[in-house]
Amino acid sequence: MRLPEYSTHDALSLADLVHRREVTPLELVEACIERIERVDGRISAIVARLYERAREDANKPIGDGAFRGVPFLVKDLVQPVEGAPFVRGSRFFADDVAREDGELIKRYRRAGLLLVAKTKTPELGLTPFTEPALQGPARNPWNLDHITGGSSGGSAASVAAGIVPMAHGGDGGGSIRIPASCCGLFGLKPTRGRTPAPPDAGEGWLGLALDHAITRSVRDSAALLDETLGMGPGDPYDAPATRGPFLAEVARAPGKLRIALCKAPLLPADPHPDVLAAVDDAAQLCASLGHHVEEAVPPIDPEQAAVDLITVVGVAMATDIAAAEAEKGRRATRDELEVTSRVVALLGATITGVRLEQTRRRMQQLGRTMARFFESYDVLLTPTLGLPPPRVGALQPQGLEAKAQALIADSSLSPVLRVPGLVEKIAAKTYGFIPWTSLANVTGLPSMSVPLHWNAAGLPIGSMFTGRVGDEATLFRLAGQLEKARPWFDRRPAVHADG
Repeated sequence: MRLPEYSTHDALSLADLVHRREVTPLELVEACIERIERVDGRISAIVARLYERAREDANKPIGDGAFRGVPFLVKDLVQPVEGAPFVRGSRFFADDVAREDGELIKRYRRAGLLLVAKTKTPELGLTPFTEPALQGPARNPWNLDHITGGSSGGSAASVAAGIVPMAHGGDGGGSIRIPASCCGLFGLKPTRGRTPAPPDAGEGWLGLALDHAITRSVRDSAALLDETLGMGPGDPYDAPATRGPFLAEVARAPGKLRIALCKAPLLPADPHPDVLAAVDDAAQLCASLGHHVEEAVPPIDPEQAAVDLITVVGVAMATDIAAAEAEKGRRATRDELEVTSRVVALLGATITGVRLEQTRRRMQQLGRTMARFFESYDVLLTPTLGLPPPRVGALQPQGLEAKAQALIADSSLSPVLRVPGLVEKIAAKTYGFIPWTSLANVTGLPSMSVPLHWNAAGLPIGSMFTGRVGDEATLFRLAGQLEKARPWFDRRPAVHADG
């Protein structure tokens, strides 16, 4: 069934149509399915179709939350959906099917969302681009030759292309904000502990990772966080208590904020002129809205921060693969994991407990450093990314680097990874594209990418606003103000389900 006005609504507006009985949940599901089939052949964002279950759920009593009857997509990574494929972009998990819903999925269902499909992710969510060898690259609706970002790239492409008004994402180093920036969308990473952890872990990546969503409207993000916030059963900690519904904050004036503008990369990088122009433009917009904006750089050692991040990710990758091998009762073969995954896991296996604890302590100290920084400022403004969306394949290892990684992985040459400078090179390659996003993951701060700028090539470039721990309210108030001052909701990419 085709609903021509479908893409003019955000998720809350679609739910209101259901509430007023102007449309049924099944009609919305059918419209979503039709849009997937119309556009996914070009953007390659969907990896599992859950159509029959969605149709069945649409005809049953639905959770009476804020999103009753609204179609939704789930990233195929850490949140299992009962009875659905759970591939995680990897050949090693190609035949896996989830046995239960994760706690976050249960909350989505209680909110009234209908899960129609699962979206593409890089293998094990490792890279900031979505190009799994198993399933091929996701493509950016603004220009199919360019990346969607990662690791929530399939979700972002789906929202940008008009399949759904919002979709699930996760963020361990920027994986909500990176694709939101690449695809011209709003993406918020909440405060650490704000949403429940996956069922098999108390926290992801030593507390760096948690889940939320990528949306077209600010209010959808706020309302969805209201529906899903709070620690899950067995989670080790919770985020600070909220003062009231986040949805109510979106329409409130933020007052005059003290905004620190930082264009210096917080991880080693050489930022592209387009991203610097975009953040300057965002700063000027904020100043025109009455905020005080001044340049300031948090006291961070970029090189050390990059190595610490690759250390944590490497240990997590090694641990995740070892756990999966133990569950399956066999080792992953050479062809079942990508070269980059194997190299990073080998790196993780070389990390001693002492080194990991040293890393953890430095990260906690960085949290204290940022707490002191926010005694002088309400918000930190930076570019979201170091580059406009690159071309598909541009961030993959090339030439001698690719050959060296393959040699290390195929020969299990873990001693080579102890060579001085090698880890630093891997970190520089990985984080040169994302020199700002990981700060919020390390420190647990809430952070959002806001789509305020498109470059001369027509590619979206986000600006990132980061706030104090527990203070999503200020970010939502500022985002609502920016959305009103420079609306983006009706912008359409070249590839869209409306044709």
